[in-house]
Amino acid sequence: MSGGNGDTWVRYFAAAGDAPRDTLLGALELHEAEGRSPGRAVDLGCGAGRDTLELLRRGWRVLAVDAEPAAIELLLGRADSGAALEHVVARHGEVDLPQADLVNASFSLPFCPPDEFERTWASIRGALRPSGRFCGQLFGERDEWAPVADMNFHSRQQVERLLDGLVVERLDEVDAEGPTALEGLKHWHLFHVVARRP
Repeated sequence: MSGGNGDTWVRYFAAAGDAPRDTLLGALELHEAEGRSPGRAVDLGCGAGRDTLELLRRGWRVLAVDAEPAAIELLLGRADSGAALEHVVARHGEVDLPQADLVNASFSLPFCPPDEFERTWASIRGALRPSGRFCGQLFGERDEWAPVADMNFHSRQQVERLLDGLVVERLDEVDAEGPTALEGLKHWHLFHVVARRP
């Protein structure tokens, strides 16, 4: 997919499935294990809503963000009309994030242009309330798509620096061949992350 245009993203949304991502489910389990009620969440790169819908189902208030208008249309068509859902069509770096108990970015941050990533990451960290969590993925430097100029990739050391000052609850590194939703097999180098602000 490696960047992709609007039509590519629409095909991806159709092929990607509806199950919420493991990183989101892990973050929600940790939140619930602490005896905390559902709070405010931001879903960056929400796509057709696989994670947003799970958050809404569990009683969270959600701001869903995606740069593709078709993604927001699909999400709104699937969400209950009375759901505690706000939405905005914008790239990550164009949104002033509200204070949140959870910021989710499932497989979306790698598609943030490199010159916008630092600002976007600072915005995510700044949005986290005390004990708020980030969950999502970052792509590693050995990923097959690493030559793509308008994506961003990180070494493990760089990922650890990005997470400095947070309580890292999950940091799983994958460096292996695996399937994609649209393009068959590729070499994945990625990091699954769940981290909490102290």
